[in-house]
Amino acid sequence: MRIRDARQTFLGIWIRSVLEGRPFEVWGGSQLRDFVYVEDCVDALLRAAVHERAAGRVYNLGGTPVVSLSDLAELLIAAAGEGSYEVRTFPADRKRIDIGDYYSDASLAGEDLGWTPQVDLAEGLARTVAYYRDHFERYVGEGP
Repeated sequence: MRIRDARQTFLGIWIRSVLEGRPFEVWGGSQLRDFVYVEDCVDALLRAAVHERAAGRVYNLGGTPVVSLSDLAELLIAAAGEGSYEVRTFPADRKRIDIGDYYSDASLAGEDLGWTPQVDLAEGLARTVAYYRDHFERYVGEGP
């Protein structure tokens, strides 16, 4: 996950802000999302690679619970043991990029592959924050 800037993910910049001791902004806050931890994603991909039922099939992967951005901010702060945020109105010039609610139905992966995410959101956030705490300079510096 990119934490250097917000080019690819809002969550990455939230994590960076928390680790730098700066408040982050939540635009809107009621939008719903789900997240799947990278180990769970890899597990699903490996299952799909070797399972005959997966041939030619397309799977959505997602985690539970579905969470609002405001609740996600609270979970992130709890996982980090520090941080703060401010809920802001979505900036008018950026409103067109707001996708609203976006979360997955991973039931087909469960039916075909026996896959379910094993790392819940709170644990995944805690692991992610710990990782970036330990490797912060590698991801925000000007290069390796």
